[in-house]
Amino acid sequence: MRLNLAQALMCPSELLLLDEPTNHLDLDAILWLEDWLKSYPGTLLLISHDRDFLDAVVDHVAHVEQAKLTLYRGGYTAFERTRAERLAQQQQAFEKQQARRAHMEKYIARFRAQATKARQAQSRIKALERMEEISAAHVDSPFEFGFREALKISSPLLDLSEGRLGYGEKTVLEKVKLQLVPGARIGLLGPNGAGKSTLIKTLAAELEPLSGRLLRGENLVVGYFAQHQLDSLDDKASPLLHLHRLAPTEREQTLKDFLGGFDFRGARVDEPVLNFSGGEKARLALALIAWGRPNLLLLDEPTNHLDLEMRLALTMALQEFGGAVLVVSHDRHLLKSTTDQFLLVAEGRVADFDGDLDDYARWLASYRQSLAPVAAQPAGEKTDKKAQRQAAAALRQQLAPHKKQADQLEKELGKVQAELASVEAALGDSGLYDAAGKDKLRELLATQARLKARESELEDGWLQALETLEAMQAELETLND
Repeated sequence: MRLNLAQALMCPSELLLLDEPTNHLDLDAILWLEDWLKSYPGTLLLISHDRDFLDAVVDHVAHVEQAKLTLYRGGYTAFERTRAERLAQQQQAFEKQQARRAHMEKYIARFRAQATKARQAQSRIKALERMEEISAAHVDSPFEFGFREALKISSPLLDLSEGRLGYGEKTVLEKVKLQLVPGARIGLLGPNGAGKSTLIKTLAAELEPLSGRLLRGENLVVGYFAQHQLDSLDDKASPLLHLHRLAPTEREQTLKDFLGGFDFRGARVDEPVLNFSGGEKARLALALIAWGRPNLLLLDEPTNHLDLEMRLALTMALQEFGGAVLVVSHDRHLLKSTTDQFLLVAEGRVADFDGDLDDYARWLASYRQSLAPVAAQPAGEKTDKKAQRQAAAALRQQLAPHKKQADQLEKELGKVQAELASVEAALGDSGLYDAAGKDKLRELLATQARLKARESELEDGWLQALETLEAMQAELETLND
């Protein structure tokens, strides 16, 4: 996926079309792609099921529904809010919103009681409250399911101490200490290849610890989701047959009703999975896990292939789940909405991460920088300290006018963007598109084109000024060192 993206991004273009570019990318790669797309000068049209990614890189959302396309101004969050306001006018939507609101309030109350880290708590409560506001936008979702309640439970469910984890003779993680108890909600963070999947596979008993002690609770029932499990589904069997094999004595209608919550309805429940899409296979794998009454969920990138509606349904189901959850995901909304603790897997260790996902992005940038090769200074090279001080003083004098120029450009850019927002808001008036509003429409469109050109000009100048400033500051820091 990274290679295909590289081929697309490196070609000079005026129009960039991306269909699910974040599928199979880890969080590190997605953060990099976000930064790249923010600076892309052309027109970007993309399909994505990652709401945080959409919020970061798009300024309009084209929603396809009932063979019609509706354009919404703003990112994905703004789209949900606007659509929710429209749907809330319908009684059915309103009633379902109230039910979800009660559910969200219950979860937020439980989370507030458990949250112990102020930085993480603030981030998650904010995400949960936003979900509460926009839940009506998904009133017509075809998915509604939950994980069946475990019959028995142990505490702790699992206890790993002094674990040395890896493959064969290769050690990936050392001195791992981890205890999972009912109600735990843990998200795993870490660079690609640091050992997150190794940890989950060990906890799921797909790998044995190389050394250390791993105790499993007497009543432990693990629900393990990983991408390779999609390939282990029986291609010739239908969703109903897959579930019937797990529950041979259960009534067929009960199994069909359960599968209906995962949008396997009608003839689809009896069709072989051979020609199912990746999303359908992922939904079936999750359905089989949910039926098994797990009390510990180990989820390794569960949202790959899932659309936004199914991701929301999975988020709601995880909030209702009474057991423990340990998840690796590039879906930041899922992490923010279903976990209350982060563990950082890096440099052969597993440790608490006392921060939110913005803090992790900053940590990751610093980590990458630390891995960059540092040019060695030739032996015996002497530095003229006096000349260094004089150069630093001269550079500081040059910084002031450059900073003033950057500040002026930023201020003017803000004014132009405010004017542009006002014009685009006026263009949202449907009356303009009648015959009587033709002249006013033409005037507004001309103003919009002029402001956009000026905005682009100011942005280029401001960014160039910032780059000059950063280069000068970096040089100054070098001289001071």
